[in-house]
Amino acid sequence: MLAASRDPIVAIATAPGRGGVGIVRVSGRGLAPFVEALLGRVLKPREATYLPFNDASGQPVDTGLALWFPGPHSYTGEDVLELQGHGGPVVLQVLLARCLEVARDAAPGLRPARAGEFTERAFLNDKLDLAQAEAVADLIDASTEAAARSASRSLAGVFSSRVHELRDALINLRMLVEATLDFPEEEIDFLEKADALGQLQRLQEALATVQAQARQGALLRDGLQVVIAGQPNAGKSSLLNALAGAELAIVTPVAGTTRDVVQQTIQIEGVPLHVVDTAGLRDSPDVDEVEKIGIERAWGRIGQADAVLFVHDLSRRDSETYRDGDASIQAGLASILPHAVPVLHVWNKLDQVDDGVLASLRAQADALVISARDSTGLDVLRERLLKLAGWQQHGGDGVFMARERHLQALRRVGEHLDAAHDLLRARAEHLDLLAEELRLGQHALSEITGEFTADDLLGEIFSRFCIGK
Repeated sequence: MLAASRDPIVAIATAPGRGGVGIVRVSGRGLAPFVEALLGRVLKPREATYLPFNDASGQPVDTGLALWFPGPHSYTGEDVLELQGHGGPVVLQVLLARCLEVARDAAPGLRPARAGEFTERAFLNDKLDLAQAEAVADLIDASTEAAARSASRSLAGVFSSRVHELRDALINLRMLVEATLDFPEEEIDFLEKADALGQLQRLQEALATVQAQARQGALLRDGLQVVIAGQPNAGKSSLLNALAGAELAIVTPVAGTTRDVVQQTIQIEGVPLHVVDTAGLRDSPDVDEVEKIGIERAWGRIGQADAVLFVHDLSRRDSETYRDGDASIQAGLASILPHAVPVLHVWNKLDQVDDGVLASLRAQADALVISARDSTGLDVLRERLLKLAGWQQHGGDGVFMARERHLQALRRVGEHLDAAHDLLRARAEHLDLLAEELRLGQHALSEITGEFTADDLLGEIFSRFCIGK
């Protein structure tokens, strides 16, 4: 462990502001003398003690509960003291200052904790692996119930267990390959007899299942950026308002009313979708400088989208000028969007057309007909958005929280296993290449749980935590 990680640390562990309860947390090695000097008594381990928190003159600053967790049976694996008092900012700052004051003699080196340092120590002391440590922050930041449940599963080790199962199967396969390398004179084909190809294929299937679950977890954590695009007055702002259930964007018959992006996060089946309304896209001499800037920003947000809702106006469907405008937007979308970004064509203003128009539209497989004004068709739109997002209906019960770095690591594992599969099927003579692909795959898996992780990555991960956690 680094020298800085040996210092005792202290921090306010509750959110800033006033509240019913506030917590000051201390962690370090050999803190028993500090606890006795601070509180004037010896505490029983893992038992709440009600007592006054006194200042240097013996006068009470506050009265509350003290909890003492001698290491290694604590969150960080070190000695941990928690002081639970009233949640006033001044009271907590005084308690924090008192801890630092007492520490000059009883716990030399006690310092304020960095962001995420308590959880970092839990990782360094093998109380949590890296995926579980990240799940702590994800649980705190969860914006939906589904996200919170998935983060809780990751914290409980569900994701880590899946990764370890993959790793163990990969290690077993590596042993077979390297045994063949070590004993080339043996006549028995170790790999064929042990069904190495079958083992590898089963490993690839298990990896695909974990990847699918991880993608669901990453979606719950990060959500999906959905940008609403279309010509002026197609009903984009009305659609945002209808999806959000609130009047967020100004709606008028005047073209160019929306001049900047308006964003709202909504939940569908617990999945956060960040829906962005943009300025109407048009190329007209009537466009002033402010609207031009809005249109430029609209195209900028479209280029960053995970999915685009292209809103069409049913009431102007027969206008040649309007059709030309939609065609121009379609060409623009094709030129800036990656192939993987889906575009959903939404025909709005159902309440303003007759049944004949609807029949022709419904024959188009990719068209969705709605009325943002009276919410007709919005349930189908929500289902389609979930499908665009890749969410599997009723599949959230087994989902664990995951991050982009986890997805990247799993993709690298898949690439190495694919390369190993090709080598094994070809019965390549250079088994050292096969062994290397398997080693690299195991290396990528180990990055997820932190069994092999660069120090700079650790710093980046834990710096995003809150102080006191």
